[in-house]
Amino acid sequence: MASPRAGHAGGTLSLGVDVGTQGCKAILYDLRTHAIAGRGVGAYDLIPRTSTNCAEQDPSAWLEGIRAAVAQALASAGASPDDLASVGVSGQQHGMVALDESGNVVRPAKLWCDTESAPEAAELAEVFGWHMQAGFTASKALWLKRHEPDNWARTHTILLPHDFVNYFLTGVMSMEAGDASGIGVMDITSRTFKREWCDAVDVRFASMLPSELLPPDARCGDVTPAAAAALGLRAGIPVATGSGDNMMSALGVGCVAEGQLVCSLGTSGTLFGFSASPVRDPTGAVAPFCDATGGYLPLLCTM
Repeated sequence: MASPRAGHAGGTLSLGVDVGTQGCKAILYDLRTHAIAGRGVGAYDLIPRTSTNCAEQDPSAWLEGIRAAVAQALASAGASPDDLASVGVSGQQHGMVALDESGNVVRPAKLWCDTESAPEAAELAEVFGWHMQAGFTASKALWLKRHEPDNWARTHTILLPHDFVNYFLTGVMSMEAGDASGIGVMDITSRTFKREWCDAVDVRFASMLPSELLPPDARCGDVTPAAAAALGLRAGIPVATGSGDNMMSALGVGCVAEGQLVCSLGTSGTLFGFSASPVRDPTGAVAPFCDATGGYLPLLCTM
């Protein structure tokens, strides 16, 4: 059997990319040997704060982090972009990426740990009937509408960080239920956005979100020639829809049955586990997430 280093047609290495708060991580998984063939990292930081509660990043930093991480992973595996068979992306949850009608970034992304929208979160909580935290994307959208009306007027689409990376890779705007449940306006039982909750943000908000939620193992598109050139990939590689980092962490460690819990200590501290039925906590202490298998992922988080 030919070595993946030979770069034969179709590729034998699957690329996994995680777009985190402090950097990007990449791994190469050998589809034949079922082993990790290479690893890479690309670090970045927050934009200097404009207020104590502000936490923002330029999405271009994520792309540069991916480029560096992928190059390092390929080098560590002794492989080339021709060896790649597929790409899957996970990413920090909740971050608000505002795009204009042409798909260009309107302003820096407000991250999950940005709490400037705490008053907006409290206001929306009165409508939603549960104590939504400022980390949820819907509160950030309302903050943008209130505090930066010109930027809000320019905003045509809102994506989450991993959705934005998928869009850059493929030119296709899509979402899936796990990460999208962190926006805060989803009926997690039906896995659809609730119109009345969207309208509480703005009558345009529902139309700003991709209308179709894909399963996390779906093919959302293929790497475009432009993305391949920018990130050191191969054009035409299929891209999986992926999900948020917590959903992908649960999947990666095999937490797909009730009775199992995962503790993750990173930029935040999280404790989460699989549930076959929705978990709704009116206090907001347990986040009402969907998981990446069709189930649910109740989660506790400390910032």
